[in-house]
Amino acid sequence: MIPLVSRSEIFGMAQPVRTAVFPVAGRGTRFLPATKAVPKEMLPVVDKPLIQYAVEEAVAAGAQRLVFVTHSSKHAIQAHFDGHMELENALAFSGKQDILAVMQGIIPKNVSCDYVLQGDPLGLGHAVLCAKGVVGDEPFYVHLPDDLIMAKRGCLQQLHDRYEQTGCSVIATEEIPPEKSTSYGIAAVDKDYAIREIVEKPQPEDAPSNLGVVGRYLLTPAIFAELEKTGEGSGGEIQLTDAIAALLHREKVYAMAFEGTRYDCGSKLGYLKANVDFALQREDLAAGLRSHLATV
Repeated sequence: MIPLVSRSEIFGMAQPVRTAVFPVAGRGTRFLPATKAVPKEMLPVVDKPLIQYAVEEAVAAGAQRLVFVTHSSKHAIQAHFDGHMELENALAFSGKQDILAVMQGIIPKNVSCDYVLQGDPLGLGHAVLCAKGVVGDEPFYVHLPDDLIMAKRGCLQQLHDRYEQTGCSVIATEEIPPEKSTSYGIAAVDKDYAIREIVEKPQPEDAPSNLGVVGRYLLTPAIFAELEKTGEGSGGEIQLTDAIAALLHREKVYAMAFEGTRYDCGSKLGYLKANVDFALQREDLAAGLRSHLATV
């Protein structure tokens, strides 16, 4: 058996991670009718849309190129990150410098945005593969905005720290109740958290562990070759999990138990919890919200 190695063992020190991919072409059916005209990634948690939290986390982890794998119906996402001179001029004229600074700081000047269309939402693996031409032969982040994580250090930064130690792909995981295995990719790991098996949405009795994969990945470009060979998997979609399982035969892939609290904002309850908890972190809102919650 050929021993697995990392890319850094082949090419030297770990390559920098400069690109983040955001798969945002989904239909958002769990939030209809709110998402009929508004992309689910634009739903606000307090006063920022989910996609902005995702971008801020990626930029904090060193991303300078943001790739949105999107759908032609989701113009609002690009509009959010484009400049709006009329609005900015109006804010400046009104003396609302604090709000103007927030508007102008949505995307740092050294960060670029690319938009790639995914004609049909054929699965997360297909979405990532759509970004291949922009990503190129470099490691990259994949961030699912539905999974909002409150943490002192961003989850992508935590993945990056582990990547610098190993030179290998790293995916975020957390322990889940066994009965929820059909909603997650499930990874079984060795003592050093190297993944030895990963399965997409297994039945509880077939799950290799209770480690569920959440929406944060740092992947080497070798994943693209595996995605190109990956057929339809669970749900009739091209699953990123299946490509990672194939990648295990070529390279090491690590799981990482991240530090922080995850909110599943693809569910109504998770979204509501996120709004409450993020608002309680705000000095301008916490006291009033606590007072209200005490009366409920």
